[in-house]
Amino acid sequence: MSDADMMQLYSKRILALAADIPHLGKIEDAQGSAMKRSPQCGSTVTAHVRLQDGRIAGFGQEVRACALGQASAGVLGQGVMGATREEIAKGAEQLRAMLKEAGPVPDAPWDGLEVLIPAREYPNRHASILLSWHAALDAIDQADVQSTAQR
Repeated sequence: MSDADMMQLYSKRILALAADIPHLGKIEDAQGSAMKRSPQCGSTVTAHVRLQDGRIAGFGQEVRACALGQASAGVLGQGVMGATREEIAKGAEQLRAMLKEAGPVPDAPWDGLEVLIPAREYPNRHASILLSWHAALDAIDQADVQSTAQR
């Protein structure tokens, strides 16, 4: 990878998102938590959720990833509150398609993921970029199982 490619990949906008990830850390009243790890680079993301009426009412994330994975977690964190599992799954699928199939930028509130378009050319980074989304979805699924068991 050339220096110019690296500079484009780690643009100021990506670094700004990575430096200001919303909802960092655990939440004490989480109903579901899930950790995902990328075997390619060792990045990890743990997501914690609390649901109310099928929507995210509490969210925390522990992000140990490259700047691209952190930027993706930042965009997720900006739009996650009040979202349903279906909305997050749609955003994750649109992000995957944007990266792997040159698909369009995800719909709002995930349209900030546009900053990651240059990462299309680096498939070895895709897993890290998708980690926060997969962790959030698994945490929601865990919260749903716990909620069902308590009924």
